[in-house]
Amino acid sequence: MKPSRRQFIIYSSASLAGLGLCAQAQAQTMLGEAEPAAAGLGYKAAATAVDKAKFPKYAEGQLCSNCQLYAAKGPDNGTCAIFPGKLVAGPGWCNAWVKKA
Repeated sequence: MKPSRRQFIIYSSASLAGLGLCAQAQAQTMLGEAEPAAAGLGYKAAATAVDKAKFPKYAEGQLCSNCQLYAAKGPDNGTCAIFPGKLVAGPGWCNAWVKKA
């Protein structure tokens, strides 16, 4: 069966759309500490910088990388369910930290 021009255009469009989605997934930016959602939860890219007086829940050893909400994407960063579309630092911390099961 010979493919038609219409089929070629449909398949080409679907392939290009798939490539666009892959590029968007790879283009995630790091979460900034000053962003409203991050500031509200006391996010710090380095857990050692957490103000223990302001966030008494923080305990030594709590890191984004050992949080239930974190999924590693690289050696030093990953995604977090709390901050969709952004990468967070593995050695970071925020007030939503939950012990990994």
